[in-house]
Amino acid sequence: MTRLLILALLLPLTFASASAQFDHQHKAWSVLLKKHVVLIDGGKASQVDYSGFQQDRAQLKVYLETLSRVTRREFEGWGKPQRLAFLINAYNAATVEKILTRYPDIKSIWEFGKILGNPFKDKFIRLLDREMSLDNIEHDTIRADGAYNDPRIHFAVNCAAITCPMLREEAYVAERLDRQLEEQTVRFLSDRNRNRHNPESGALEVSKIFDSYPWYGGDFRRGWKGFTSLEQFFAKYAGLLASNPEHQQLIRSQKVEIRFLDYDWGLNDAKR
Repeated sequence: MTRLLILALLLPLTFASASAQFDHQHKAWSVLLKKHVVLIDGGKASQVDYSGFQQDRAQLKVYLETLSRVTRREFEGWGKPQRLAFLINAYNAATVEKILTRYPDIKSIWEFGKILGNPFKDKFIRLLDREMSLDNIEHDTIRADGAYNDPRIHFAVNCAAITCPMLREEAYVAERLDRQLEEQTVRFLSDRNRNRHNPESGALEVSKIFDSYPWYGGDFRRGWKGFTSLEQFFAKYAGLLASNPEHQQLIRSQKVEIRFLDYDWGLNDAKR
């Protein structure tokens, strides 16, 4: 009985110690990102130096291993910002590792296959006590009903494609997560290659990620910050989507036509 009591008292301390040892600053990942992410277009977009990442692949694998050692129980004991930062970083690091398994002989992530070898459905990541896929991280965990409900995650997770929102040049961390997600939103919506008002047609031309299922437009209608429509969301950021004050006002009026741009799945390689 005494032994059981001692174990019961020590068990919470063991988990607390494990949690304290995990680097919630994700410094190892930040070092790699700062070294191998190349900002372009005035910082509104980025490319990835995969050849440089390949030289540092051992460090990337060590970082992924530290993520894989986090148990589900430990993870669930963290605050929500720590959990979300962990998942976004895990998704992005795993995507880079996936590309490196075939680099430089790869021009698109879809070269892994859309049925057999599907890069988003293959379970190649050990995370939270089980084998997971990129879809498991994004759709089943980050986007799970009631989990985080923040559509800005779509500007943070990077799928290694040219028109995907940029890979950030630093890791996401809990104490700055809201600011980081907002900065990613501003960067993405300011990028005229991906989102812009077309003065000739009068339409708002935006990224395919805002389209309906199987894309993610529905996430921007679920009530985050009170937004229940794409029009409301874009109205908040009208100043980023158009330079002309009249066009900005048109977007704010929520009466502008919304069109979705084609998606370029070419690899976001800095050495293209």
